[in-house]
Amino acid sequence: MNTNATIHVVDDDESVREALCRVLELSGFAVRAHASAGDFLMECPTSESAACVLLDIRMPGPSGLDLQQALANRNDAPPVVLMSGFGDIPMSVLAIKRGAVDFLTKPIEREPLLAAVRSAIERSQTRHEHDHRRRVARERFAKLTTRERAVFEQVAVGRLNKQIAASLSTCERTVKAHRANVMHKLQVHSVAELVRIAVQLESDPAAA
Repeated sequence: MNTNATIHVVDDDESVREALCRVLELSGFAVRAHASAGDFLMECPTSESAACVLLDIRMPGPSGLDLQQALANRNDAPPVVLMSGFGDIPMSVLAIKRGAVDFLTKPIEREPLLAAVRSAIERSQTRHEHDHRRRVARERFAKLTTRERAVFEQVAVGRLNKQIAASLSTCERTVKAHRANVMHKLQVHSVAELVRIAVQLESDPAAA
């Protein structure tokens, strides 16, 4: 587990904030406290490589659910663990449906708290790693020429050099040269790796 991850504690109750921060800091996490959803949004913390938000449901002003909904519209938002002192089951169901990692009922014990945080951090790390791979693929793909991209697309769907040459009205030797350039620029060593990059690019709106 990456204890360099940042945990954002959002709760209007100062005593609860301090207690949660103390437990998390003693467990090795970097912690940032926020007294309201508005305070959290004003800071717009999105730069951490891994992070999560411990978020109280009932707060003055925007509620925890309001903030969760706002975060759901951001691609770079950290995962959310929601908290409530009321054990509101319909509210917890809604929170989970909206993508919350967990829903904790106050008073929160140490082990359930740390388990939820670890799960959220794992989700955050997985997302960041996935985003990093897509960004690298996008940057490498941008180096391809128009003709190299055409060859890339056809190799990715399993076409042979002879078939590619015919569709591009060129010779196999030229296709082989373009294919070698594609492999070099994408830094891959097999068709399987090339196909994985094609899949990453297909799921990346920024590459469109």
